[in-house]
Amino acid sequence: MTTDKDQSMDDQSPAVVFAAKGIDVTPSRDEGVLKVVKNQGEDGDRPMIGDKVAVHYTGKLINGKKFDSSMERKKPFTFSLGKGQVIKGLDIGVSSMQRGEVCMLLCKPAYAYGSAGCPPKIPPNAMLQFEVELLSFQGEVLTDDGGITRRIKVKGEGYNNPNDGSTVHVHLEGRCEERLFDTRDVHFVVGESEDMGVPLGVDRAMEKMQKGECCMLYLKPKYGFGKEGRAQYKIGPNSDLVYEVTLNNFQKAKESWELDQKEKLKLSATAKQKGTQYFKAGRYLQAVVQYQRVVLWLEMEFGVGKEEQQKLQDFLLAAQLNLAMCYLKLREYALVVENCNKVIELDEKNEKALYRRGKARLFRNEFSLAMSDFKLVLQVNPSNRAARDQVSICQRNIREHHEKDKKIYANMFQKFAERDVKCTRSDAHNVNHP
Repeated sequence: MTTDKDQSMDDQSPAVVFAAKGIDVTPSRDEGVLKVVKNQGEDGDRPMIGDKVAVHYTGKLINGKKFDSSMERKKPFTFSLGKGQVIKGLDIGVSSMQRGEVCMLLCKPAYAYGSAGCPPKIPPNAMLQFEVELLSFQGEVLTDDGGITRRIKVKGEGYNNPNDGSTVHVHLEGRCEERLFDTRDVHFVVGESEDMGVPLGVDRAMEKMQKGECCMLYLKPKYGFGKEGRAQYKIGPNSDLVYEVTLNNFQKAKESWELDQKEKLKLSATAKQKGTQYFKAGRYLQAVVQYQRVVLWLEMEFGVGKEEQQKLQDFLLAAQLNLAMCYLKLREYALVVENCNKVIELDEKNEKALYRRGKARLFRNEFSLAMSDFKLVLQVNPSNRAARDQVSICQRNIREHHEKDKKIYANMFQKFAERDVKCTRSDAHNVNHP
């Protein structure tokens, strides 16, 4: 990029500045967006499509009249790059910047507000100039726990995405600490990538991608190879991974509403079996995906006749119980309680649901609630020795908790008493010695 160090650009007309020093940053090289760097940024990468960027900017008409400024609001402006949240000229200009860079952008009407303008501040067919400072940028976080981050290198085609159960054809390049450990073309079913040795994080990102997209995926260990690592690739425990993924093609699976009840039951049986396979292998998150499929397919189904309805309910309860067990292993105790509650709504004396809810509550230090659940288990099955042992554990924890409270309050009252004695002596001294 060219920098202007010789003379302040603020003292020159935009036409002169951009004609002399402007660099065309449009992909088509039609001079729709010209750029002049005022202050160089840090060496390193640039924002990618989908990144969340934070900028300060001031926008002016070509005659110098200001129409907007984040600086005046004293708050950076954030948006997702390349998603149409700002005018095309800003998307293109910011994508060419480095962190900390300050630049001037001149945007032709086709890259601004076009023939419509943006009344009342921006007239039709207006050319706009911006001063922009790129403060920061980060990839798109795909999961609530921040375990998968995506950065798009090449935008895909259209708006169609693979769904759960789609067959996807991808090219993968996996790296750990910049070491390339896996490069191949592979196809797998979304939700079952583990069968092909592809990490869960890549699998979960598929539903966000479009055909032809190439992206970088940054995976925390939970979505990579976990605490076990992967000896095959010489990946150690709890390793972060980076995958470059290109979605070459995909065939969508039927959506739930496109399936009849017979198809749903058949698919549910397969998903349940695969979930159990993953669970036994210690792949609890992969098992969750399978059991969630069953819930999605059957939660709103009603059988024709009592026998058919019972069959549906048995499948659904088994899936929710298995989800509760997976979440116990994953220490997601709120989700354990949630799934057990759904089972208990349909079967209030379900021994497994009551026991697993009790375990989750015990781990959350909700000792009284946990003990109530274990006592309900014993009402259903008085010979359940595990539940009886858990009642004893809850009682011991409740006693220990009460003892701790007693000590805390005793110390507190002792300190209050000592403070009162000091205050009384001080008051007496003040009375006797004015």
